[in-house]
Amino acid sequence: MNKRARMALTAFGLAALAGTVAGPALADGTSLAAIKQAGVLKIGTTGDYKPFSYKGADGELVGADIAMAKELADTLGVKPEFVMTSWKTMLDDFKADKFDIVVGGITVNPARAEVGNFSVPNVSDGKRPIARCIDQDKYTTLEAIDQPSTRVIVNPGGTNDKFAHEKLAHATIEVFPDNKTIFDQIAADKADVMVTDGVEADLQSKLHAGVLCPVPVKEPFTHFDNAYLMQKDDALKQAVDAFVTKALADGDWKAKLDAAMK
Repeated sequence: MNKRARMALTAFGLAALAGTVAGPALADGTSLAAIKQAGVLKIGTTGDYKPFSYKGADGELVGADIAMAKELADTLGVKPEFVMTSWKTMLDDFKADKFDIVVGGITVNPARAEVGNFSVPNVSDGKRPIARCIDQDKYTTLEAIDQPSTRVIVNPGGTNDKFAHEKLAHATIEVFPDNKTIFDQIAADKADVMVTDGVEADLQSKLHAGVLCPVPVKEPFTHFDNAYLMQKDDALKQAVDAFVTKALADGDWKAKLDAAMK
C-alpha cells in the first residue's frame, strides 16, 4: 500500500465521532435481546466492495468485514444471516428493518447516523483518484479533474456518487451500475478517473497492475471513518463496540484486512 495513502487503523477514543453516540432503542427497531431470542444476526452488505465485502470465485461472500461479521455473530451466540443490499438502497433497506447491522466499508456520515448507531470506527481513510497509469499525473487536483473533457465514473448511491456530484461541476459524470467491474471501464479507456476511498484506489491498482494507478495527490480530498451501522439499541451498540475494539487492539481486524488486500 502506498505509504502516503496508508490507512490509520483506530482502536480507542473515536466512539464520539460523527453520530456514533448510542441513542435510545427505536420503538420498532432491533434490540440485542430480540436478536438473541431469534438466534440470528441479520447482516446487510453490498458484496461489491473489496477488500471489505465481495463475492469470491465460488459466489460466496468474503472479505474483511464479512469475516468480522461472522465472528461477531458467534460472539453474540447467534447465527449470521447475510442480506444483500446496494449502495443506492442501503439506507431505505436499513430503515425498513431488513437487517440489524450493515457492514462492508460503510462511511460514517450524518444521514446514516440519524437513523442508526455507528460502532467505533475500524478504518480512517479519504477520497483519492485512480486513473490509467499513463494519465495519473493529469488528475492530481480537483481542479484538474473538474474539466469538461474529463470522464469521471462513479457507482450509484454511495459516497463516491455524492462526492462527484457535489465537487465536480464541469466534468462529465457517468453513473455506472456495477461496482465490481467499474474499474475495468477506466482500464478500457471508457472513463478517465474515479474518485473513491483510498483503500479501494490502492487495491484496484494492484488488481490492475501496470494499467491503473493511484493518482499521486498531495493529500486525500476528504477524510472520513468507516464503521458498522446498526439499529438504535444501547445494548447492541455496547456489544458491537466491545467486539470491534478488541479486534482492533489484538490485531485481528488488521490481519483480516491484510489478507483481503492480497
